[in-house]
Amino acid sequence: MQLIRQFESKSEEMYKMAGKIRGFFHVYNGQEAIAAGCMTATNHEDPFITGYRDHGLALAKGMSPNAAMAELYGKATGCSKGKGGSMHLFDKANNFYGGHGIVGAQIGTGAGLAFAEQYRGSKNVVLCFFGDGAARQGMLHEVFNIAMLWKLPVVFICENNNYAMGTSIERTSNVIDIYKLADAYEMPSDKLDGMTPEIVHEGVARAVKRARDGEGPTLLEMKTYRYRGHSVSDPQKYRSKDEVEEYKDQDPIIKVRKTILDNQFATEATLQEIDEKINGIVEASVKFAEDSPWPDDSELLKDVYIDQNYPFIID
Repeated sequence: MQLIRQFESKSEEMYKMAGKIRGFFHVYNGQEAIAAGCMTATNHEDPFITGYRDHGLALAKGMSPNAAMAELYGKATGCSKGKGGSMHLFDKANNFYGGHGIVGAQIGTGAGLAFAEQYRGSKNVVLCFFGDGAARQGMLHEVFNIAMLWKLPVVFICENNNYAMGTSIERTSNVIDIYKLADAYEMPSDKLDGMTPEIVHEGVARAVKRARDGEGPTLLEMKTYRYRGHSVSDPQKYRSKDEVEEYKDQDPIIKVRKTILDNQFATEATLQEIDEKINGIVEASVKFAEDSPWPDDSELLKDVYIDQNYPFIID
């Protein structure tokens, strides 16, 4: 959680102050408990897929901070070779399948990943993340129907941070409890405190077990909050400073530190050492990105278009 927070804060600094990062840019500050709780409730082989607020989940899944920062810089050493940028982080080795810029597109792709796991006969479970705004997409309903019909091994996780860009859910939907959308498909669902990693872990563990046992998907609505704007260019005129401060009283990292200290799992000195170590990792990722080369011109069309002479083989 602290790695995500420090990485996001540093990358935002490099975007705003140094002008080193360009394009659309969405940080994960405030939502770290979801990433942490999901990681402890799953296996490395379980695929994750999400939307464009993807840095935090990518790091939690095991992506190198160097590869992530270099991608934000648009450098050749980035996880997507500098071609994806902030919204399209990808790491097949760690089973992280994006980072998708089209709102709600990952819901369908997530179901496709789950079908692939089912088809291969693996016991892997897909975690498919989307925001409250993406819950308005028609894609969600088509996917929920087929996922239940085929009992796909997928956990749909709505990271409900209260605002789709700048519009509250109360202004866009008659159903403000997103987990209830699953009722129409008789899909199990639950609403969880997304600011507390232990609660996230317990809820995800139940849903993942159900999927591994062949009982199909679950919808989990994680109530969370983003401390920054929708993107770095968001003036945030739709919410008050008092509201943001109120949610900061529930800061998931502060809550975890308190739990650790109250239970004497570690001392304050140990936590400070961890923070300093993480700070060093993040600073090193910036240096790595700074020192990395830009993509060569020859890379422009690679991984984008296929060669017309590609030897298609049809059995």
